[in-house]
Amino acid sequence: MVTTSAVHSKSGRVEDDTPILYATEAAFLSNAENLKKFMRLPQNGQIIAEYIWIDAEGGTRSKSRTLPEKENQYQPEELPIWNFDGSSTGQAPGENSDVYLKPVAVFPDPFRGSPNILVLSECWNADGTPNKFNHRHEAAKLMEAHADQVPWFGLEQEYTLLDLNDRPYGWPKNGFPAPQGPYYCGVGAGKVVQRDIVEAHYKCCLYAGVKISGTNAEVMPAQWEFQVGPCDGIEMGDHLWLARFLLHRVSEEFGAKVSFDPKPIPGDWNGAGLHTNFSTENMRKEGGMKYIEDAIKKLEARHKEHIAVYGEGNDKRLTGRHETGSIDSFTYGVANRGASIRIPRECGAKGYGYFEDRRPASNADPYQITGIIMETCFGAVSE
Repeated sequence: MVTTSAVHSKSGRVEDDTPILYATEAAFLSNAENLKKFMRLPQNGQIIAEYIWIDAEGGTRSKSRTLPEKENQYQPEELPIWNFDGSSTGQAPGENSDVYLKPVAVFPDPFRGSPNILVLSECWNADGTPNKFNHRHEAAKLMEAHADQVPWFGLEQEYTLLDLNDRPYGWPKNGFPAPQGPYYCGVGAGKVVQRDIVEAHYKCCLYAGVKISGTNAEVMPAQWEFQVGPCDGIEMGDHLWLARFLLHRVSEEFGAKVSFDPKPIPGDWNGAGLHTNFSTENMRKEGGMKYIEDAIKKLEARHKEHIAVYGEGNDKRLTGRHETGSIDSFTYGVANRGASIRIPRECGAKGYGYFEDRRPASNADPYQITGIIMETCFGAVSE
C-alpha cells in the first residue's frame, strides 16, 4: 500500500508528496520454506551464540555473534563478555552508552539447532555495577544467602496473542466475542486461536531445556498460559525469561504479537497474571502448614512492598473480580482464587505442600517476584 504525505527527511526538511511505504502483513511473516535450504548449510567449525538480555521496558532483546565450536556446550563462565548500545534500549545515556552483557545461563538454540546456543545475560555498567534494570543480581544474592531453605518456585505465565493491529486474535473487528465461559481449556474452532504458536513454543522450550511443565487456553479468548517449574532458586527467573524470549520469537514467524498487559481489554474480561507457587523444604514436609502460615503472615505485613514490584497496571487487574483479590487488601484461603494467597485444597488437607501468590501481574519481572518473596520470608541480604 502506498500513500503520500508530508514527511521529514534525514536533514530535517519537510518534503511534500513523498511516498510512504507501509509494510503489508506478509512482510511480518517468516518464509520458512525458503529459509530451510540456508539453515542446512554447514557452519565450518563455528557456532552462533544469541545473547539475550532484558531491556528497560521489561522486554527481551538479542543479538548474535560467532564463536568457535567446542566438543561440549559452552558454560557461562567460558563465554566472552559482550556489550551493546544502552542508549538505544533505554538502559544508558548516549554519552556513556556501553552496557556489558555477562552470560549467566546457556540453552540449546531451537531455531538454529545444534550446536548453536542461546545465552541469557545480565546487564552491567562500565563502572562494574549492575545496570539499574538488572534485577537478577539482587535476586541471585538472596537465593544464595537462603539456599539452605531449598526454595522451589513455579510460575504460571498468562499472555494474550494480538494481531498486527493490536486486536486480540480472532476477535471481531467491530465488536466482541461471546462472553467468557467456553474458552478456558477450550477445544475446537471458535473457542481457541493460534494453537500453532502454543504448540511450537512448547516444543521450543523442551528442546532448549526450559522447565516448562504445561500449557492451556485461558478464560478470555486469545489468552493462553504456560507454566514453568518447579525451579530451584535463581533458575526460576532464568527459565521464565528464556520462555518469554522463545514465545516472542515463535510468534514472529506467525505474524502475531504477544502481550503481557495485565488487563489488555477493559470490561468483563479476565486479566492476565503471573501466579507464583512457592515452597521451602520445611513447607514440603509433614507439618509444613506451620511454615506456610508463618510465611503468609510475613507476606501480609509487606503487602504494599510486594504490589510495588508485582507489575505495571496491576490496579486494573486486581479489582476483586475475575478471580482476583483487591489490590488494597490482603487475603488468603484454601482453594480461594479470589484471594491474594491461595493454599491448594490438597495441601490444606495434607497439612503441607506449597502456596500460590496470585497477586503478580503477567508483566512482572520473575527476578523481582522471587527475590522479594525470599526477602520477606527470610530477611534481606546486607551489602
